[in-house]
Amino acid sequence: MPAIALLSAVFVVGFEQLVQWKYGAAGLVGVLLLTIGVKAKSPAVSSAGAVLLALLLAGPAL
Repeated sequence: MPAIALLSAVFVVGFEQLVQWKYGAAGLVGVLLLTIGVKAKSPAVSSAGAVLLALLLAGPAL
């Protein structure tokens, strides 16, 4: 059980670092909003994070 929790934490931190490296601080804010919204079961907060990430991903195409 502790090994699964450790691997999960390493994956989450690695993913956040990848998003911040590629999309900057706005990407990190989007991931944090999405994560906090899902954990708090708040659709408004998680939707705001998802929209921010979608705008960052679609930005070069617009």
